[in-house]
Amino acid sequence: MKNLNQMLKQAQQLQAQMADMQKRMEEVEVTGSSGGGMIQVTVNGKGDVKRIKIDSMLVDPKEVEILEDLIVAACQDAKTKAEAQTQDEMAKLTGGMNLPAGMKLPF
Repeated sequence: MKNLNQMLKQAQQLQAQMADMQKRMEEVEVTGSSGGGMIQVTVNGKGDVKRIKIDSMLVDPKEVEILEDLIVAACQDAKTKAEAQTQDEMAKLTGGMNLPAGMKLPF
């Protein structure tokens, strides 16, 4: 029974650490870009868009569609970077523990 109590205690500690990590990830910001840096999108660790910067050279009414595509690409780049950073933090937290297929943390 001592092992079970120890496992429960470790699970509670891991849960608390995960909550702390999630809170930290809300404060982390990563920037994705497209068009050679002419469009930049900054997101937090949860993938929420915080800022968009557009180089003034791109503002041409005749090329709005290109601008829209570049913004979408920059958002995706930023989201990918935020997800990678979250996974790195999670790997540090779990110590490389292999989770069953389909099981994602945080839940």
